[in-house]
Amino acid sequence: MEAIAELTTRDAIPANDTWDLDGLYTSSESWQADFQSLESQMQEYASFQGTLGESADKLKACLDFDMAFSRTLEKVHTFAHLRDDEDKTNNLHQGNYEKVTRLLTQYEQARSFINSEIMEIPEAMMQDFLNHPDLELYKLYLERQLRYRKHTLSKKEEALLAAVSEIARAPQNAFGMLDNADLKLGTVKDEAGKEIAITHGNLQSLLQKQDRRVRKEAFETFYKAYEDHKFTYSTLLASSLKKDIFYAQARNYDSVRDMNLFYENIPAEVYDNLIQTVHNHLDPLYQYYGIRKRILGLDKLHAYDNNVPLVKDLQWNMPYDEAVDQIAEALAPLGSDYVSTMKEGLLDKRWVDRYENKGKRSGAYSSGCYDSNPFILMNYLDDNINSVYTLAHEAGHSMHSYSSNKNQPYVYAGYTIFVAEVASTFNEALLTRYFLSQDISRDMRIYLISREIDNFRGTLYRQTMFAEFEHQVYQAAESGQPMTVDAFQDIYRKLLENYFGEGVVLDPCLSLECLRIPHFYFGFYVYKYATGISAAYALANKVLNGGEKELNAYLNFLKSGGSKFPIDLLKGAGVDMSSPKPIETALGKFGELVGELEDLTS
Repeated sequence: MEAIAELTTRDAIPANDTWDLDGLYTSSESWQADFQSLESQMQEYASFQGTLGESADKLKACLDFDMAFSRTLEKVHTFAHLRDDEDKTNNLHQGNYEKVTRLLTQYEQARSFINSEIMEIPEAMMQDFLNHPDLELYKLYLERQLRYRKHTLSKKEEALLAAVSEIARAPQNAFGMLDNADLKLGTVKDEAGKEIAITHGNLQSLLQKQDRRVRKEAFETFYKAYEDHKFTYSTLLASSLKKDIFYAQARNYDSVRDMNLFYENIPAEVYDNLIQTVHNHLDPLYQYYGIRKRILGLDKLHAYDNNVPLVKDLQWNMPYDEAVDQIAEALAPLGSDYVSTMKEGLLDKRWVDRYENKGKRSGAYSSGCYDSNPFILMNYLDDNINSVYTLAHEAGHSMHSYSSNKNQPYVYAGYTIFVAEVASTFNEALLTRYFLSQDISRDMRIYLISREIDNFRGTLYRQTMFAEFEHQVYQAAESGQPMTVDAFQDIYRKLLENYFGEGVVLDPCLSLECLRIPHFYFGFYVYKYATGISAAYALANKVLNGGEKELNAYLNFLKSGGSKFPIDLLKGAGVDMSSPKPIETALGKFGELVGELEDLTS
């Protein structure tokens, strides 16, 4: 699907190009029945309040009810958010999603006493409970909860925090509606003079056009929309920071970063090592910008020049079905079971909502629940190689979820974000290896190597810059500095100067980029992309250069869900992320690729 002047409406998309949600609910009526059942069951939480410390049996009864309720709620929520993301302008789906959001708030309120009561159980009694055979399933779950003793408040305070959770999501929700539904990104004329509507989905394709006029105008027109709304965007982001700071202080954390790292038991050194190690390896990135400037024959290199393919006459076109076949071939080292399951899901079982339509959420993701197959939202474009890599990436997420759900009980099936990006980036690494192993021309090799360099640049360098931005803006906000649009842009501008160096002209509008990143509404999330690619390349090397033992270690990692803390899961697979070594290895690979590109193009 190429960029078009007017987006296709949802009802005009062929059914086979959309995801099949019948595995969740076959009708709105069946979804409504579960929703109403949850509403009626909500009051049963009250019957457990005040009883958890009486016996192991009563604690188990409460946990059993809570897990069953949560499991159904997850299913109800998944269906609602997927339908809403299909078309943000559909009032019915938007209304249902808002209903589920309110139900989530009520659920959090109703169950808010559980953690407080668990913390109030005397340590000796709790130890007896942990050793009780009836609580064997929940032993690890309870041990993890007990880590939060100093961060858990009284029942009344916990209920109050739960009650405002829906309000706390307002900045994120408002950003999503503004960015995906209301924002008008303008138009640009393509090489033939045809008027193209700029969307989040086709921007990258426009920035890959060989005609520099198209790239420049698309870039400037796109950011003009953010310039026109910069005060709204900065207010929303500042409000999100304040919300996070409020929760961190209320729960007795030293900082928002500490609060977010605590959940996955990630040492602060992992975050700091990432930023410092990347700072130590910026020279290959500067070298790459110099190569790009030379190959493109430019006097000055701008940010809008950094996505155009370096081989001018090599056009990319790969329809969706062909992309699935190529990805399957690339992932053959993972075994026939993995490949056949993935391929069947991406094609016949309709895990994927393939193409952009009017009102559809931008970007891509993998979602689902314990009682469904995974679902992938795509905005696939035949003429953009990034779409193929994105599909492989999201398929990695989906197969991770599929394997975990199949092999773990519900309470331990969900893996945390720190390891979530490993399987997805692993798939991308194997896809590049596969493409480069084919009998390809010199130009295609240059194209693919530069694409792999750009993948590193976007995932390791760029996400680390985002992580550094997050750390700095939270530190500034926590110290009492007003977070205005100028404050955000000043911090971001200095980071752009460091990460781009003197070889790239930084147009003033690029400082607005910090206002359009949705991940900044999920505090301290983006660094996990950078650590994820580092772990992924380390594991890919082990699998490709090892034998059955290394492959099984990786497949067992995919099956492990959240049965251990993420650092321990990766150690079991063969990578120690508490050391900077995996990051240095990934950055070393980046340097090798830049050197190879230099040799190929000199």
